[in-house]
Amino acid sequence: MNTATVAAFLAVDLLLIFTPGADWAYAITAGLRDRSVVPAVAGLIAGYAGYTLLAVAGLVVIVASSATVLTVLTVAGAGYLVWLGWGVVRAPVAPAATATATSTSDGGSASSAWHVALKGAGTSGLNPKALLLYFALFPQFIDSASDWPVAAQTGLLGTLHMTACAVVYLGVGVLARTVLKTRPSAARVVTRASGAMMILIGGFLLVEQVMEQMGG
Repeated sequence: MNTATVAAFLAVDLLLIFTPGADWAYAITAGLRDRSVVPAVAGLIAGYAGYTLLAVAGLVVIVASSATVLTVLTVAGAGYLVWLGWGVVRAPVAPAATATATSTSDGGSASSAWHVALKGAGTSGLNPKALLLYFALFPQFIDSASDWPVAAQTGLLGTLHMTACAVVYLGVGVLARTVLKTRPSAARVVTRASGAMMILIGGFLLVEQVMEQMGG
C-alpha cells in the first residue's frame, strides 16, 4: 500500500473516531474509576480486534450481506448499550467513590479489571456501526491490483484503526479523570450524560431497526 492511501485512510478514520459515541461514553466513565482506563480501552480494542480478524478472513462481507445477521447484531448491540447506559445513569461514578475501590485487595482489582475489559469488548464488539465501518470504509482503501495481498492490506488498516482508537480513547479517559477528579458533582453529571448517550444511541438503533422492518 502506498503512503497516500494510508494517509487518506487515517484522515477519514480519525474523523470517525473523534466523533463522540458509545466508545467515548465508556472511556469517560472508565476514566472516573481509578486504574480502569487501561483495561476499559483494552476491552474496546479487543472488540475491534475481533472485527479485524473477521475482515482479514473475508467474513465481514458475508456477515454484512446477511440481513438476518445484521438485524440480530443491531438488536443485541442496541440492547446492550441501553442496559449498560442505564447502569451508568442509575449509579454514576464519582471520584470520591473510586478511593474505596483502590483500597481493595489485588485479587479484587484483577477481577474488576477483567470485568471492565469485558464490558469494553462488549461495547465495541456489539456495536453494529463497527461492522459497517469495516465493511463500508475499508474496501474503499484496498487495491486488489496491489502487490500486497488483500488480507495483508485489511490487516494493516485494521491495525491502524485499533492503534488510533487506543490513543484517542486513552486520551479521553485520562482527560476525564484529570479534569473531573477534583469535581465530584461535575463528574456525576458527565457520567450520567455518558450513560444517557449510550441509551440514546441504543434507542436510536432499535427505532431505526423497527422502522426498517416496517418499511420492508
